[in-house]
Amino acid sequence: MHPRMTTSADDHVFVSLRRKPLLLHDVEVAFRTAARASGLPDGPARARPTPHSLRHTFAVRALQTCPDGRDAITQHMLALSTYLGHAKVADTYWYLEAVPELMTDIAQRCERFVMGGRP
Repeated sequence: MHPRMTTSADDHVFVSLRRKPLLLHDVEVAFRTAARASGLPDGPARARPTPHSLRHTFAVRALQTCPDGRDAITQHMLALSTYLGHAKVADTYWYLEAVPELMTDIAQRCERFVMGGRP
């Protein structure tokens, strides 16, 4: 394996040009600049995008597009949990509760299953 392809406990998905972990302040400044340049809201009176809201939206959308089937869902949740950097997969499950559409979908699937249909 190529030396740069190995992983370690301190690997980061996003790194600087010097291959160092990004500083939170630098990420926030760059994100604010990009949001402003793209015309997204940026004031106290309006909800403004943040790196955390982008992360949350990504996680929710990833769950909404999760393939059907127990094994596929398990693999999907494990991959998402790893990508988000959660120490435990259980820390990723709260995203299911955070979005009413996901909870409605889960409830409908459970109801179909209980009534003898496919989940």
